[in-house]
Amino acid sequence: MELTHFNEQGRAKMVDVSDKDITSRTAVAQTAVKMAPETLSRIKAGKIGKGDVLAVASVAGVMAAKKTSDWIPMCHPLPLTGIDIHFSDNGIDELYIEGTVKTTGRTGVEMEALTAVSAAALTVYDMCKALQKDMVIGPTMLKSKTGGKSGDYVRESE
Repeated sequence: MELTHFNEQGRAKMVDVSDKDITSRTAVAQTAVKMAPETLSRIKAGKIGKGDVLAVASVAGVMAAKKTSDWIPMCHPLPLTGIDIHFSDNGIDELYIEGTVKTTGRTGVEMEALTAVSAAALTVYDMCKALQKDMVIGPTMLKSKTGGKSGDYVRESE
């Protein structure tokens, strides 16, 4: 596979996507935040002093997806057509965050989905750090993507 993020001098460049077809593209990413059972219980009960953790984390994920190209140097600014953040948990000590990002364009939204769930997880940490500083974020991964020249991808179950 040839990497396309380097010019003829071996220096980093943003890939030119001008000649790519415009297609519908979707990416789904996920991450987890491992925490003490008491922390998860308080998040679910809305008993965190800074406010509704999941509502704020969801907004953070949406905002981060929209700003991905501002802090990932080679990402193209994209007109995103949909961003959705979902939360679930194992009922004990792990909060799961899944983000789905959509666009119709010439390049995919994998980085936007990964950024969305990362920002949501960091927001959970920020809002709960007074209660627990040893929370662990991750693993963070791409679950699936659709559209584009490389076709669809679905992560195999582990």
